[in-house]
Amino acid sequence: MIPFNKPPYTGNEEKHVLTAMRSTKISGDGHYSGLCHQWFEKELSCAKALLTPSCTHALEMAAILVGIQPGDEVIMPSYTFVSTANAFALRGATIVFVDIRPDTMNIDERLIECAITEKTRAIVPVHYAGVSCEMDTIMDIAARHNLYVIEDAAQGQGSTYKGRALGSIGHLGAYSFHETKNYTSGGEGGLLIINDQQFVSRAEIIREKGTNRSQFFRGMVDKYSWVDIGSSYLPSDIQAAFLWGQLEKSIAIKENRLTTWAQYSAGLQSLAVEGKISLPVIPLGCEHNAHMFYLKVADLEVRTNLLEYLAKQGVHAVFHYVPLHSAICGERYSRFHGEDVHTTQGSEQLIRLPIWYGISESDVAQVIGAIQRFFR
Repeated sequence: MIPFNKPPYTGNEEKHVLTAMRSTKISGDGHYSGLCHQWFEKELSCAKALLTPSCTHALEMAAILVGIQPGDEVIMPSYTFVSTANAFALRGATIVFVDIRPDTMNIDERLIECAITEKTRAIVPVHYAGVSCEMDTIMDIAARHNLYVIEDAAQGQGSTYKGRALGSIGHLGAYSFHETKNYTSGGEGGLLIINDQQFVSRAEIIREKGTNRSQFFRGMVDKYSWVDIGSSYLPSDIQAAFLWGQLEKSIAIKENRLTTWAQYSAGLQSLAVEGKISLPVIPLGCEHNAHMFYLKVADLEVRTNLLEYLAKQGVHAVFHYVPLHSAICGERYSRFHGEDVHTTQGSEQLIRLPIWYGISESDVAQVIGAIQRFFR
């Protein structure tokens, strides 16, 4: 069986993890956490980057930082992972879903403005498959309506929009280092990206259980105390050490995945020309990170049959999100503004193919061959 995913592993991780384990500080914000923070702050040109135990935690921090309160509304796509909505629902917000674009599976920027009410506080674009949303339009809407933009760039590390790194465009952003992502910090992990200087000081406090402990360690205060709400949003330095081993080879990982992505695209092009499948679209001005390769088929029946066929051929392919507005909690904590034209339909058409750092050309060729045989 060709698995759907294998966690990335470069060989650099072990030496750093062992070094961290043998150090005098293996809890949060140790030596390797500092290296990762500096690396991301340089790469993203952001005001501050803070590692978190998961992307979910980064989004939860973002919701606190922008002051989400009960009764507020937050606009996002329904075609996303539950954490995107949960982070804001936990603060009492009503989630307002709008439809997606069929070409990128991203939020349709043309539908955002009509969903804004006097209760709207934030827009949360999700960069699906590491391909950017139309951020110029979204930032313009936010500026005109005095709204925050929080980028869910869980899949977007290494991707850009008009030369700017995803996660560095909105007021805040979030990355994921889960084992399914391009880079991992040992199975889980995340990053809060702060692009607005006003949030830096409070973010450090929220991340340290609501204390000014970080200021104490920098010698800014003579003792630390409880000064705000917060939680334990620090990963261990062992996780940071694992991630550092991958960041050292970030270019090689990205190039390897892009090569695999290109092989899929070329090998399946004939089926797309015949109209039997549709392939991912990368809009002009967007550079993607090959986080995912997906195709879309005619309908749910074809998808079900294709997934079953691939499994019999030794290929583990999967579908992706079930739209959140159709879930039990979606009905309780959200509403869908406008018509669901593409969200549910796209969800039922989409299949994700195996892709990971180091997958062989022969494995990719086997997947392509199986798909071709199914349709022919």
